[in-house]
Amino acid sequence: MKTETKLISVNVGLPRIVMNNGEPVTTGIFKEPVAGRVMLRALNLDGDGQADLSVHGGLSKAAYAYPSEHYQYWRQEFPEMKLPWGMFGENFTTTGLFESELNIGDKFQVGSAIVMVTEPRLPCYKLGIKFGRTDIIKRFLASERTGFYFAVLREGEVGAGDQIELIERSQGSVSVNQIVQLYAREKHNTGLLRRAIATEALPESWKSYFQHRLEKLTAPSQD
Repeated sequence: MKTETKLISVNVGLPRIVMNNGEPVTTGIFKEPVAGRVMLRALNLDGDGQADLSVHGGLSKAAYAYPSEHYQYWRQEFPEMKLPWGMFGENFTTTGLFESELNIGDKFQVGSAIVMVTEPRLPCYKLGIKFGRTDIIKRFLASERTGFYFAVLREGEVGAGDQIELIERSQGSVSVNQIVQLYAREKHNTGLLRRAIATEALPESWKSYFQHRLEKLTAPSQD
């Protein structure tokens, strides 16, 4: 992480009702940049909210970050679309942080807050609603430009322009990108599965998912 790492934009939004195939859907994916400093708390930013708390939010997903560098890729993919900061539903639009270089468990100071990388973002159908096209879900995952979630270890104020300073590198961990690869295309990599399961900072839902897959792969043959 040799390039300068900082917050480009802080984006918040409360859940709203939108129509999808004639049906009302409540979603918190519509985020917009805010000026000034915002309090980052254990569950989210002030003024922010999630609609479906069974899959969004929670201690391991207090803030969603998305690299600003990925926007150029998506502007080439969708040249007809406007893609303002916050388009992917991210709270933090960042620079200098990449999924391939970030380990699960890495700790950073942002403003007066301290955060820890916990997991990648898996796209749901609401990203398709935001973009007005269902193919974005498959393309988002295939691109491996997923962004990542932070847990909040110390609450504090954050704002656009804040440096994102590495406090502690998680040793012997797996990268955000490796979790995505395990999920999407490295499904039979037992060595990487074991490393992921042993990663302390990885949420239990991921560990149990990978443990179940490992058990299926290593179960004795019934032949």
